[in-house]
Amino acid sequence: MSKMIERGDAEAAPESPTSDYQWYIPHHGVFHPKTPGKLRVVFDCSARYKNTSLNEHLLTGPDLTNGLAGVLVRFRRFPVAVMCDIEKMFHQFFVQEPDRNFLRFIWWENGDLNTEPKDYRMRKHLFGAASSPGCANYGLKHIAQQHEEEFPVASEFICNDFYVDDGLTSVKTEAEAVNLVKDAKAICGNAGIRLHKFVSNSRVVNKSIP
Repeated sequence: MSKMIERGDAEAAPESPTSDYQWYIPHHGVFHPKTPGKLRVVFDCSARYKNTSLNEHLLTGPDLTNGLAGVLVRFRRFPVAVMCDIEKMFHQFFVQEPDRNFLRFIWWENGDLNTEPKDYRMRKHLFGAASSPGCANYGLKHIAQQHEEEFPVASEFICNDFYVDDGLTSVKTEAEAVNLVKDAKAICGNAGIRLHKFVSNSRVVNKSIP
C-alpha cells in the first residue's frame, strides 16, 4: 500500500469532500503461490452496502478487448515471435478528480496500526472496478493511434495484438522485431507507460532489449 501511495496511484483524501457523494471500498491482501512473498492489494468494488455496490453503478463501456483467438492466430503467422507485458496496466490511467471520491478507502499512515486510520482515495483506475478494463483499453489504443504515422507497425501492434495487458505478435525478420520492440517502447514511454517482460524466440532480439 505504501508503494501505491509513493507512486501516486493513491493519495490522502481531502478532509472536505469535493462532492456530495463518496464511496468507501474494502480491501485485502492476496499472496500468489507462484510469487512467494509478493502481496497484491485487492479492492472489492462488488462489496455491497445498503443493497448496492460500486460496480452496479459503473458503466463498462464497449468491449474493446481484442479477441484472443485472433491475437493467437496472428502470433503464429511469422517465424520471429515477440511477447511483452504492460506494467500495472490499470494504474497507468488517471481517474478524473471529481470521480476519485467514489474510490475512497481507509488505511493507516505509514502502515502504523497504532495510529488512527485515515481516508485515502485512488488517483488511478484499479483492479476490480467494472469500468477499468474499458478505460484502460481505450487509453492504450488512443495512445497508439496518436503515433500511427510515426510508428505505423508498432501502433498496429499495440492496437490489435494486445490481450488486455499482454502483447504478442510475430514478424518476418529479426530486424523487424528489434525495430518493433524499440518503437512500441517509445510510443508507450511517451505516455509514461512501461512495457516490460519482453521475450522472443530469437537470441538476436533478446540481446537487443536492455
